[in-house]
Amino acid sequence: MPKLAGNRPLFSREGHPLSSLSGINRLPEQEKETLYTGLLPSRLLSLLRIDPATLCNPDGERLVQVIAPQGLNFVRLEVRSHPADTDLVFFAELADTQFHQLELAFCIICDPAAPRFAVDVTEEGALNYFTSHGRNLPEELRAMATGLFPNQVRRGLRLFGEFFPLVEQFADSLGFEMIVAEPLTYDNAIRYERYGFDYLTGKRLMLEINREFHTGGTLLQRLDRSTPFRIPGMERTVRGRSWAIHDGIMDQAWDEVKIYKMIGIDAGLNTFPDRQPEELS
Repeated sequence: MPKLAGNRPLFSREGHPLSSLSGINRLPEQEKETLYTGLLPSRLLSLLRIDPATLCNPDGERLVQVIAPQGLNFVRLEVRSHPADTDLVFFAELADTQFHQLELAFCIICDPAAPRFAVDVTEEGALNYFTSHGRNLPEELRAMATGLFPNQVRRGLRLFGEFFPLVEQFADSLGFEMIVAEPLTYDNAIRYERYGFDYLTGKRLMLEINREFHTGGTLLQRLDRSTPFRIPGMERTVRGRSWAIHDGIMDQAWDEVKIYKMIGIDAGLNTFPDRQPEELS
């Protein structure tokens, strides 16, 4: 039974109980899309003037794509401001795990009207796959100066706070007890803490990072102006720390940080309690 107050189990139109994404993916296309597009925040639909019934704008152009192949256990939601756009305004990917958990694999929300920074490609223009294949330092510097976090090509729409409760309710309706994710950056990990997540792996690292950015710490000493991403004072904000970590200030790579949230339970974790106030969507 669902754990969230007022929530109900999910059933198909024929009355069959649904308990997995693979089960939803076996449904007729329209029914499947209706269930999945319920995860889209209403403010996103209003912003792009998308009719939730047709998934089209007033010009009749479809702006929402639901990729949920029958026989597979994942769904990908893509929303564009124009059908031909390469960049997405909203992108989310969810999957079942073998332990009957819901994995929030990716979530990217961008403001289509904001300036774009080419941090997703190398200086030669090749895709860098979240900088695993190289960085674009000039663009990263421009993005950082504008207040963006690592890997952000545009500022966000501050919609995650509206999207995640829909995901948690959806997971609860399917009978999942846990949502899992893997934050790609330090700031993502802190952001997830605010929504009630704890750590499967990486809590010791997060506490160590906080300790080493304080007086006498190794990371604080390495904010030595050796690069523009290592400036004294960056230790006081999530954004500053995240850029320094992105720049390789730690002895180890940012990796193997995995998090979870039990449905309806806030872990109450805060591994950076004395941070300066800043926007964290």
